[in-house]
Amino acid sequence: MNSTGSGQNSTYRCEFDEDFKYVLLPVSYGIVFGVGLILNILSLYIFLFRIKPWNSSTTYMFNLAISDMLYVISLPLLVYYYSQKENWPFGAALCKITRFLFYTNTYCSIFFLLCISIHRFLGICYPMKSLVWLKVRNARIVSVIVWIIVSGCQSPIFYFVTTRTNGDNTICHDTSTLDVFDDFVVYSLVNLALLFCVPFTIIIICYCLMVRTIMKPSAATAQTSASKKKSVKIIVMVLLVFIVCFLPFHVNRTLYYYFRKMDLDCNILNAINLAYKVTRPLASANSCFDPILYFLAGQTVRRNIISRSGIAKMKNKFSTFVLENNWRSETPDNSNRDTRSNQCESTRV
Repeated sequence: MNSTGSGQNSTYRCEFDEDFKYVLLPVSYGIVFGVGLILNILSLYIFLFRIKPWNSSTTYMFNLAISDMLYVISLPLLVYYYSQKENWPFGAALCKITRFLFYTNTYCSIFFLLCISIHRFLGICYPMKSLVWLKVRNARIVSVIVWIIVSGCQSPIFYFVTTRTNGDNTICHDTSTLDVFDDFVVYSLVNLALLFCVPFTIIIICYCLMVRTIMKPSAATAQTSASKKKSVKIIVMVLLVFIVCFLPFHVNRTLYYYFRKMDLDCNILNAINLAYKVTRPLASANSCFDPILYFLAGQTVRRNIISRSGIAKMKNKFSTFVLENNWRSETPDNSNRDTRSNQCESTRV
């Protein structure tokens, strides 16, 4: 096996084969950067200039888009870093900020998805009470609290993450140095329990109760039927983000840390190391999936996206063209009928 570029494993008895990540990570981060940048700029533009007034869901989605954008703009640094086989020329401060933005985006995304899910749950299961609870002012307060909690919980990243010289390369650790690795594992487990397991459990409970309410037979109007369909779409999309992006990353990261502490067989360690590195880009991909959630969640967002598209403009031009041509085609016919009528009148005379 080839030794890992991180430099950490040189002190372990196992050397990990990590050459694959010098292709996988730059390519995947580059794709997430390109797609995520376009989608989140479009989302922020719509939130800021096309949607007025905001409701509670819009407030949570806007904060989610801000979180995604902050992370996306840091990805070119990681693309360069891994394409140069882990050589970080940007200094220790930017290394810490980049790793901080990754974890902050991950857990802000989880918590704002939780807020959106609770908002939808209250609207479906407690429609009358939700009119009092689901106010924009409350959503703004909750958003500020989310930012404070997540930023505070991720602030130890500035302590654990650092740079280190390894030959000619400067390494930007994505975990910690070896001397504080045990403490970092404990810190990661606390994050796992409080910032992932608890929100994920609440989301599952909310969605189970929502599905039970939606499936109840009722004399539904067209409006309530559309609301139920939208709720189902949100359920599917949020669960998809968790299952594809967050769940594999947290499971494999936990196993990776735990197996390293247990000092298992090198083949097992190399396999779980491979799985962990592969799931890191999946966690980043939530920055691309979140704008799809905005589109599915709100009719206002869909209407603004469609109204700005070329399809809508072409449709308007086509409609105008048809109307104009129908008018022109009627005019000659009417004039011909008038002419024939006049001729008949003159013949009778």
